[in-house]
Amino acid sequence: MKKMRRKDKQTGTEEAVRLLVNGEYGILSTVDNDRQPYGVPLNYVFKGNNIYFHCALTGHKIDNIASNPRVSFCVVGKTKVVPSMFSSDYESAVVFGVASEVGGQERYDALIWLLEKYSPEYIDEGKTHIEKYDDVTKVIKISIDVITGKRAST
Repeated sequence: MKKMRRKDKQTGTEEAVRLLVNGEYGILSTVDNDRQPYGVPLNYVFKGNNIYFHCALTGHKIDNIASNPRVSFCVVGKTKVVPSMFSSDYESAVVFGVASEVGGQERYDALIWLLEKYSPEYIDEGKTHIEKYDDVTKVIKISIDVITGKRAST
C-alpha cells in the first residue's frame, strides 16, 4: 500500500475514527474480474474497528467482493471551497480492509446499529422492517487493516 504523500495534511487515527463514527455515508471501492474499479456510495456504521453495511443479495459490489474481498472505503466530512486560494478545506478518512458477509448475532447487531444511527426515533418500526426484509438482505463487514485521515485548511 502506498504511503500518504502529503504528510503535512495527515491526521491522527483518532481524528480519522471520529470522522468514520460521525460520517453520514461513505464510498465503497471494489474491483471486478476485469480489474475495473467500482465505487458506490452507501450508508454504514463503524463499530469495533469494522465497517458494516447492508445490501441486496446480489449485485455488482457483491460480485466484486466475492472475486476480490480487498476493498477501500472513504468518508468525506466537512468541506468548503476557498476560491481565493484555489483550494478547498476538507477532512477525509480512508480505510483499507477485507469485506465479508456476516451472519447470526453479528448480522442482527449490525442491522440494529444501522437503525440506531440513521433512524433512532423509529427503533420499533425499524425492527419490524428488519424482520420483514430479512430474507432479501445481506450484511457485509469490512475488517479494517489500515485507517488514514487527511485534513486540509487554508
